[in-house]
Amino acid sequence: MEFERRESPYGRPPTDVGATMRQVLYALVPAALAYVWYFGTGFILNLFFAALFCVAGEAFMRRVRGKPVEEALLDFSALVTAALLTFSLPPLTPWWVTATAALFAIVVAKHLYGGLGYNVFNPAMAGYVAALVAFPAYMAFWPAPRIGDIDYHYMTFYETARYAFTGSLPDYLTIDAITRATPLDALKSGFENMQTFREIHNNPLMGDFGGRGWEWIGNFLAIGGGWLLLRKVIRWHIPAGVLAGVLLPSGFMYVFGSGLHASPGFHLFSGGTILCAFFIATDPITAATSPRGRLLYGFGIGLLIYAIRRWGSYADGVAFAVLLMNMAVPAIDHLTRPRIIGHSKREKDEAR
Repeated sequence: MEFERRESPYGRPPTDVGATMRQVLYALVPAALAYVWYFGTGFILNLFFAALFCVAGEAFMRRVRGKPVEEALLDFSALVTAALLTFSLPPLTPWWVTATAALFAIVVAKHLYGGLGYNVFNPAMAGYVAALVAFPAYMAFWPAPRIGDIDYHYMTFYETARYAFTGSLPDYLTIDAITRATPLDALKSGFENMQTFREIHNNPLMGDFGGRGWEWIGNFLAIGGGWLLLRKVIRWHIPAGVLAGVLLPSGFMYVFGSGLHASPGFHLFSGGTILCAFFIATDPITAATSPRGRLLYGFGIGLLIYAIRRWGSYADGVAFAVLLMNMAVPAIDHLTRPRIIGHSKREKDEAR
């Protein structure tokens, strides 16, 4: 008589990396459509170049490291990096800027640290900062949102593609005719010019809370983030920490100085706050691991975002806040280790 024998593992995990990454991409689709509607087809071109160079960089590094190349397409992690990078870049970005950011994200920030599961820094944010340092002028070219009462030339797909491929505009256009300051840039320059928040908020780029167009993108990102929470792709600790880290200090400063500080709603619906809370900071590789650690990690990111926006040199501090807290993760994990069942607190302290 022969008995059936099964080798371990005896059960399959309920999900895998590819399935998780696909759900993240699905959750970004509504916000991506809103982005294209308000800021033009440059988003599509950026996404194409970012995906192309992220996947190519992933395949190249896996071949160099002697690992199966097909996994570069099957786990979708490179595409998630490309998508997050695209949301961070201005819609009017030449292809070589996008390529530099994508290759730095995958080759340097990801694979030079060991690849998926070993990277210390969030690849998309590392790639964005590399482009910001290398091409600061191109990273400032943001178009105005598609709002009827703003005097602005809306670029056609041909005009956008020409700029993406060549970095030049048709003779009848200038860069000043197609770009405007972002709401966060307008806020920073307004405070530097001794304007009050109420005066700054009269700018036609401003909406009910944050920037016009940005508010709807933020709403769709929040919906996508809520779907990820319901699907248990992410946990609530980091989003709650990031939002608290931004809203608590901004609310406190606004209550005691509404003319000198922006409202919490403005900080929530301008820039990359919601994208960071649900999609960037929740990267399971570079984030803290314990529940208390995730809360502390997220709160630190939110606090740094507000501090950089209010007192730093950059209008939006999401990328720098994430990378700084990435460096703090080992210390956070060490200090917030959960208590081992069956051991007293004294034994736990002695084990340290």
